[in-house]
Amino acid sequence: MNLDRKTFLRRLGMGAVGLAAGTAATGEARAAAAWPVFAERDPEPFWAAIRGQYLLKPGFAYLNTGGLGPAAGPVLEVYEKTARRLQEKSETGHGLFAEARKVLARFLGAATTEISFVRNATEGNGIIAAGLALKAGDEVIFDDHAHPGGAFPWINQHKLRGVVVRTFEPDVADAAGNVARIAALITPRTRVVQVSHVTAPTGIVLPVAAIAALCRERGIWFHIDGAQSAGMFPFSLHAIGCDSFATSGHKWIGGPHETGVLFIRREKLEEVVPTMVGAYSSDQADLGMALPYVAGTHRHEYGTRNAAAVVALAAAAETQERIGRERIAARGRAMVARVRTGFAALPDLEILTPANPELNASILAFRTPRLAYDKLFGRLLNEHQLRCRPVSEQKLDAVRVSTHLCNGLDECDRLVAAMTAILKKT
Repeated sequence: MNLDRKTFLRRLGMGAVGLAAGTAATGEARAAAAWPVFAERDPEPFWAAIRGQYLLKPGFAYLNTGGLGPAAGPVLEVYEKTARRLQEKSETGHGLFAEARKVLARFLGAATTEISFVRNATEGNGIIAAGLALKAGDEVIFDDHAHPGGAFPWINQHKLRGVVVRTFEPDVADAAGNVARIAALITPRTRVVQVSHVTAPTGIVLPVAAIAALCRERGIWFHIDGAQSAGMFPFSLHAIGCDSFATSGHKWIGGPHETGVLFIRREKLEEVVPTMVGAYSSDQADLGMALPYVAGTHRHEYGTRNAAAVVALAAAAETQERIGRERIAARGRAMVARVRTGFAALPDLEILTPANPELNASILAFRTPRLAYDKLFGRLLNEHQLRCRPVSEQKLDAVRVSTHLCNGLDECDRLVAAMTAILKKT
């Protein structure tokens, strides 16, 4: 079954970006294009070929990878073929996880025994929040820009176990300021610090390695909600030094819906008690009361899972490696910079994402006092076919754009032109 993914990658190497023997969303056949050569002096043909593999409708600009990233046609082909092959003999395909685990471990800079496949970042965050031995009065600190999938698991522990939740507002001016704000909240009762690697509302990149060092010095568990970072730019979890990390595969990595990865550092694995177990959580062959867990983080992979989705997630990660992860990160930042430059000339337009390159990446949030966030979101979508993301959190009253592999410079220019037109009419 692993041949589907290997065939996919072999075809990439031989030169078909398209690979999907496939059809566009309109049903028209697309010719397979040769894998392009990246040329520093003229990179646009390369990016156009990559972008052409997405099934988004022509004329519709999808600028919300931070919400739900589209999967490229070849990744969907891997998913569909794997699912069909499994159905031919009605097999679970759980044996395919081992190879996929190697891919995601390499992608995230971890060991294979530290990687578990979950359904999304929310599930990974919840496993950590519920599995740590916290009691009433123990404190957890996280950023007040946390997504509900990062915040609610801890708030639920407040409800269930009396855990005390303390939050900090991210510093938009200085990376070190974020470390200082966390340090100021730490007390003898602090047991956990969690941060968004990149904040969902405004795309602030937090200094996770420095925060990890702080937590290590204080003996505090450090967890990262990495829903907005994995696939946006490269990093190594071992180099960062966090205790645990959760991400979704269906955002920046470009995997199918309902895919995710949970990392737990091998030395800390036993501190996270599995709260849901089943087949694959243990190798125990009988119903004895011992229930020894399997040795790795994959003890949290209980029961039958969608193996086709996991194989396709691995294919998406390997595709990013083929394109070049630093190259992807630079492209995303360049598109955001293009929008930022265009916005600078517009009246009554405030950019909320920090300009400091240490604190930003491929997300840009903005607002105008002339129009409420929901109205602005609606006009960009309905009048200009630009799908962004409304930002209501913390009363920010903003709109967010995410720039990734499915986008192009022309869409950045369309966004600037659209905001120019909207502000003229408002």
